[in-house]
Amino acid sequence: MSDTPAPRDIAIVIPAAGASSRMRGRDKLLEEVAGRPLLRLVAERACSVSGRVVVTLPAPPGPRGAVLEGLALCRMPVPEAAEGMGASLRAGIGALPEGLAGVMILPADMPEITGADLARLMRAFRADPGLWQATSEDGRPGHPVVFPADCLPALAGLSGDAGARAVLRAHRLRLRYLALPGSRALVDLDTPEAWAAWRAGRQDPPTSDAT
Repeated sequence: MSDTPAPRDIAIVIPAAGASSRMRGRDKLLEEVAGRPLLRLVAERACSVSGRVVVTLPAPPGPRGAVLEGLALCRMPVPEAAEGMGASLRAGIGALPEGLAGVMILPADMPEITGADLARLMRAFRADPGLWQATSEDGRPGHPVVFPADCLPALAGLSGDAGARAVLRAHRLRLRYLALPGSRALVDLDTPEAWAAWRAGRQDPPTSDAT
């Protein structure tokens, strides 16, 4: 990755430093989707649309770091990961250079988000710079979210486990929404039961990453 962003560059931060504690011994980010670990799949999709991808990881990175081998991205260990999502976002934002147009926050546990979805969100942001949030087809707010550059200092100052909700609330009048097909903007899988239900109820997973 070049150190100097182009004026319209949008980075992608994938927070993946959490403990996966609700999986009762399994790691949700290493669960297999479309023939590879979920974290690898999400990172590949991010790399297909952005040349500036940061993945936050436990310290030491362990198996999660290993599944990212060969991808053109920044792997950022987070020693304070036990603090919660705030530590991951601080580390991810802190790894980025100045001069970006915006940053997309892409949770690592969302198997249905495709490269095409990411590209649509980026195009929407470039056409109308603001704070863009993906929603379900029926309008329920979800992820990913693209934050414009002026929001990055607030993201870099987050703490605790509430993620970026405080930043979204503070800038709610600037929010724009992009509906993605079905409920894919809402599907995150945190428990063995959620994984089993998703696998039992889904058809073939989305595979089209065309932009």
